[in-house]
Amino acid sequence: METTIALREWAVAVKALEEGRQVIVLRKGGIAEETKEFRLESPRFYLFPSFEHQRPHLVIPEAAGGVEQTQAEAALTPGFVTVTSFAEVAEDLEVTDAETLKRLEGLHIWTEDYAEERLRWKKTKPLHVLVLRVYRLDEPRTIPMRDEYGGCKSWIELQDLSGSSLTPVLDDEKFRRQSEEVRNRIHR
Repeated sequence: METTIALREWAVAVKALEEGRQVIVLRKGGIAEETKEFRLESPRFYLFPSFEHQRPHLVIPEAAGGVEQTQAEAALTPGFVTVTSFAEVAEDLEVTDAETLKRLEGLHIWTEDYAEERLRWKKTKPLHVLVLRVYRLDEPRTIPMRDEYGGCKSWIELQDLSGSSLTPVLDDEKFRRQSEEVRNRIHR
């Protein structure tokens, strides 16, 4: 049985990544992380949609409906999860202050308050801004939900996931422009 690494991320954020509305995720690490901080385990991984902590009031109003939509879609296949995308890390940028984080507003779906809450958690550790090149799986994979896929951790090892061809969400130029915008706002 093939084992493959995946990053757990809110389903609504995975949806925003797949729709090209954002190219970043903000990571500090989950409560159950072995190292107690975020560490990039692999530069390439599947995006595993999670639902535990996502709430409509923690995302911008334009994305709030996506929380309910992703939960309703997941309810159609209880006991299973559908993996629909793959990502490659173009950059792992670190943010340590609220002023820099605020400049990223409009480039992600989280509210300003929630993004700052992520920054303040584990104050001595930086917030990782992962710039991701995202690809949709041409054949989404619905796999059994296993106990080890749950919990507050960033990385999981998926089983029962066979390969699929990939299609970039954004063309090269759009991705270059969006990732450049992220860099420019962080390094301003």
